Amino acid sequence: EVQLVESGGGLVQAGGSLRLSCAASGFTFDVYAIGWFRQAPGKEREGVSCISNSAANTYYADSVKGRFHISTDNAKNTMYLQMNSLKSEDTAVYYCAAVHDGYGLGCDPDLYDYWGQGTQVTVSS
Repeated sequence: EVQLVESGGGLVQAGGSLRLSCAASGFTFDVYAIGWFRQAPGKEREGVSCISNSAANTYYADSVKGRFHISTDNAKNTMYLQMNSLKSEDTAVYYCAAVHDGYGLGCDPDLYDYWGQGTQVTVSS
């Protein structure tokens, strides 16, 4: 059974940093694309950063390029999102998600099948 569990959210001041973690079980990253998504109140869920199978390709939303960094630890089967220079507009619930054989899918949330429960990130200005 595929399971994803996020952690690391919280309250941070603008300009600060947070690192989100996503512990995965029931699959390995070599045959699944994985990524981070977020949903702010009143807005649609959007892709933040995704990695395709075996980390062949990496995607970042324009709004986070240069500030966020996605990575994986295959030994721990865990994905991370390092978020630096946080802005108030980064406030949202952050989710990790996965899809089998997701090479080339990019970061469209509609194409991902498995989701975690989400973790709240609040950036105060």
